Amino acid sequence: MSKTKRIAIYGKGGIGKSTIVSNIAAAYSNEHKVLVIGCDPKADTTRTLVGKRIPTILDVVRKKDIDTEEIVYKGFNGVKCVESGGPEPGVGCAGRGVIVAMNYLDKLETFSDELDVIIYDVLGDVVCGGFAVPLREDFADEVYIVTSGEYMALYAANNISKGIKKLKSNFGGIICNCRGIENELDIVNSFAEKIGSRVIGIIPRSKLVQKSEIDAKTVIEKYPDSKQAELYQELAYNIYQNKVFVIPQPMDVEEFDEFFREFQEL
Repeated sequence: MSKTKRIAIYGKGGIGKSTIVSNIAAAYSNEHKVLVIGCDPKADTTRTLVGKRIPTILDVVRKKDIDTEEIVYKGFNGVKCVESGGPEPGVGCAGRGVIVAMNYLDKLETFSDELDVIIYDVLGDVVCGGFAVPLREDFADEVYIVTSGEYMALYAANNISKGIKKLKSNFGGIICNCRGIENELDIVNSFAEKIGSRVIGIIPRSKLVQKSEIDAKTVIEKYPDSKQAELYQELAYNIYQNKVFVIPQPMDVEEFDEFFREFQEL
């Protein structure tokens, strides 16, 4: 039996990680057994796969002992979906939810050899140690960063790459989730080169994304024959076939600001 592909996808809040994760999971589902684990306290990663928000591990464990059926939900094309959850705003450490979730999933033997692909959606602009769990505890084998060409998105991506370097994790590349800003692809490609990596996929802005998410569906489910669906399929393929991994070399703050300033002066 082939080894499970274990992927962690990081990025700042609001950059589109959940959209990327849910659509590549849907892309894999035609040929593979897939598990998606939402590690963002917003708990919205799996909504477009299941068609609704699902209870989080933290919500369930607060009430009683749990079993697999109460936390693992079947979504589009049989994709298994889990949300770790988080505390109420202003109360507790959000990263703690990830730690608790991983412990429960491990205890319940959710990380089965029967799975072909496991994908983690991890919020990357929170520095709490819980957000390093998928990498630190060896639950994931490779990591990708979602960013746009915007300053704060790239700033977060640079910080995430510092964590990846510290943990000596396998960095597979940058996913550019475009916002349509000037020189965006040049900026993101140059950033990837600066930290010793590459852009592994480019996803343009599309109205189909919002239309799909309003109906709690992925683009691949709602618009399977669209160009946008094809691009998600290509991204999923590129990640699955990727054999090129590096330890990133992030910039310090001054170097990063100078890098970004150069593009504003063009």
